[in-house]
Amino acid sequence: MDLERERVIEIVAAVGAVVVMIATMMWVGSTYATDGALTDDGGMLLVGSVIFFILLMAAVGVVLAYTVSAEDNDEDEDHGFD
Repeated sequence: MDLERERVIEIVAAVGAVVVMIATMMWVGSTYATDGALTDDGGMLLVGSVIFFILLMAAVGVVLAYTVSAEDNDEDEDHGFD
């Protein structure tokens, strides 16, 4: 199975963002938990981490869209002389 370079970059970016999200949630859970329950501050931080993840994925998507489309445009252009 041969993957294109762009597809590998997309996979790495998505997996990296998910790892950041899981690490953030684990940090919030371990830092703001008392007696097995999440504190009020921890709950707010957890909601904030979900919002951060959504914004992060949107930013990653925009960056990848411009990067991949720029590479596709470079390949499609005729670089020869008339």
